[in-house]
Amino acid sequence: MSVEATGTVRRGRGARKASRETRDISMLPALKRQLPLTEPMTPDQVEQIDAASMDILENVGVQFRDDIALADWKQAGAKVVGDMVYLDRHLVRDLIATIPETFTYHARNPANSLPFGGDHGIFVPMTGAPFLRDLDDVRRNPTLEDLANFHKLSHMLPSLHSSAHHIVEPYDHPISQRHLRITYSSMKYSDKTFMGMTTSPKNAEDVMDMCAILFGEAYLDTHPVVTGNCNGNSPLVWDETMLGALRAFSKRNQPVLCSPFVLGGANTPASVPATVAQLNAEALSALAYTQVVRRGAPAIYGHYLSTVSMKSGAPMAGTPEISLMNFMIGQMARHYGVPWRTSNTLGGAKTFDAQAGYESAMTLNAVLMAGANYMWHSAGWNEAGMHCSTAKFIVDAEMCEMGYRMAQGIDWTDFDAALAAVPDVGPGGHYLGHPHTLDHFQKAFFMPEMFDNNSIEQWQAEGSVEITERALTKARAMLNEYEEPKLDIAVDEALRDYIARREREIPAADALNQDH
Repeated sequence: MSVEATGTVRRGRGARKASRETRDISMLPALKRQLPLTEPMTPDQVEQIDAASMDILENVGVQFRDDIALADWKQAGAKVVGDMVYLDRHLVRDLIATIPETFTYHARNPANSLPFGGDHGIFVPMTGAPFLRDLDDVRRNPTLEDLANFHKLSHMLPSLHSSAHHIVEPYDHPISQRHLRITYSSMKYSDKTFMGMTTSPKNAEDVMDMCAILFGEAYLDTHPVVTGNCNGNSPLVWDETMLGALRAFSKRNQPVLCSPFVLGGANTPASVPATVAQLNAEALSALAYTQVVRRGAPAIYGHYLSTVSMKSGAPMAGTPEISLMNFMIGQMARHYGVPWRTSNTLGGAKTFDAQAGYESAMTLNAVLMAGANYMWHSAGWNEAGMHCSTAKFIVDAEMCEMGYRMAQGIDWTDFDAALAAVPDVGPGGHYLGHPHTLDHFQKAFFMPEMFDNNSIEQWQAEGSVEITERALTKARAMLNEYEEPKLDIAVDEALRDYIARREREIPAADALNQDH
């Protein structure tokens, strides 16, 4: 399944080992925030949003287009009329109170397990791109090999805490069977935590079965190891596909992102607080349902936020209102005592240009100051998610590393020693050769690898290389240096056998020429 990255030079194990010794690929621990959170709502305004959301749940209702969910809600004591569910606020509060505020994500490499929730956050790459910009910055359809390359990069980039799942859609495999190969790629090429496909209830069950092979069924029942995502259809609809996938994960005690899909001004009111009130109602209804399925199962308050251009109807990224809504949603999630997910480093640009950088930086800073726990789409997202840019993937990961450093807050540990250097240097001197500087300069100030801070003369002398090519050069080098964190032989064989059996059972009706 594994092949060398296109456009790279094959090198021996010794060369890769020597190169790796100069690059630290150790995963950063889960971010533990030390900076104050940005909370623009007063306590009264938090209560106002809560009251508005509860009124929506009780009087407008939420459509659950799924017979099993409707039966579950009836048994739980909700008012069900047709496919409309009207949720009493006391029932909702009782249910969401059983969601764990914190838990641990367990990776197949225990060193990469992560505390999650509360003041801990993790960075997760983008997923779902139907196109990519490749190692030559060419926009095209992705393949399984491309997906494997992104999983390898995710494994090697320190700030990324997960290999996600279908970072790009592998077009060289039938849609109906694709989830199996995607899941295997996530497991094989990285030993970090990962995401599981929720494209259908049965696909979600397949993911759970593969996780049981990897970790053991009993372990899976008591340890969160994978994350599912269930998108709502705003306004106020949850469909059979997402609800069936939610049940598959929640029954096995695996966390689900309960994510209304917000296009502000299109499927929500043209108002920031009213949008948040509707989104909050939608998220609470799904969060509560996870607890109907299994009390105490981990669940994550989710959303996908975008505002819509009133000129074109196109979704926008990096706008002020998205930042404000992230701040507000963070407050609401903490109000209910549940961890929450957001989207990070989003870009609408068609290439990795200044627009992409500005949009992504705007979002990253807001997400960090909002206190998000699950920072999804943290690397690669561009063109409103239509493509994953290899160059942007690399630079986004470094931006996350910079954001990580900022959110850790001020390091006071060597304050007295650093201050003692002041009388040593005195007026008019410099600190470049001082022993304290020589001991601390590599850690005192973050030194980006992807940003060029040399003089223009030196930059020109070195070929006037711009950031896209610098990032692609780094990606090629990393893929040449990559060494696979090998799966246990018996586990690997069991996973391959499972995939082979399921591919025999699942019709490949979605022929490759129908994938578009």
